[in-house]
Amino acid sequence: MDSGTERMMRANEANWDARTPIHAESRFYQRDPETWFADWEWADLGELADRDVLTLQCHLGVDVVAFARRGARAVGLDLAGAAIDEARARAQRDGDDVEFVRANVYDAVEALGGRRFDVVYTAKGSLCYLPDLPAWASVVADLLNPGGLVYVVDFHPLLNALGPSQNGDDGPNLLLRNDYLSGRGAIEKNSTHTYTDGPALAGSTRAYEWRHGVGDLVTALAGAGLRIEGLRETEQIQWPRWPHMEQTEPGWWRLPEGEPRIPLLFALRATKN
Repeated sequence: MDSGTERMMRANEANWDARTPIHAESRFYQRDPETWFADWEWADLGELADRDVLTLQCHLGVDVVAFARRGARAVGLDLAGAAIDEARARAQRDGDDVEFVRANVYDAVEALGGRRFDVVYTAKGSLCYLPDLPAWASVVADLLNPGGLVYVVDFHPLLNALGPSQNGDDGPNLLLRNDYLSGRGAIEKNSTHTYTDGPALAGSTRAYEWRHGVGDLVTALAGAGLRIEGLRETEQIQWPRWPHMEQTEPGWWRLPEGEPRIPLLFALRATKN
């Protein structure tokens, strides 16, 4: 990793440290961990009892706790020290038997002491913080037991490519505003507020993201020797990205019925031979 990318990842670490106390107090992160998953996600994951499950880029650990409550030996890994400290405190408070490790995802194999897992899960909203997908896929392959499953559920690149435009009395129209495909390097973002409810950030406001198309992800995982088992696209996401979205069930939102059906979230399954 070159020095410029290392600098941007350090900036992301500081930004997530600044977000953590706001997220910890937000209504957004007070939900039951089970509600972060759709029924089809649990079906895709299969039986988790007595399985070793690792969540990469776990943030406050809601996914990790959900897996543990389904009987998994659950571990979470994240770059931000503040997030790991908060995740551990929450687990101790609620009596959840989980483990958290602080490390850059690219250092996960070493940080976890060479341990292997039956399932490696990538939390929603994570891929955009990865500057190098092939290197990440190689790490994932090294973390899996033979026959193990990697399950990636993330916001669809189309979601990030769309942006609203007011058009007279017609209401908000979604237009292509941003790149879908990769190739232009890091995108610098500077925002005083995070995606949850709560006050402005008290610390670092600068972060960097990288665009990845679905094809980039499939190619990276296949290149690491993993077998693609399936790719699912869905029109629902876990928060109202745009004001005119409609709630379908607690915690899940979609565009109004009269608008085109487009993928906002995707899930990819791949296994290690």
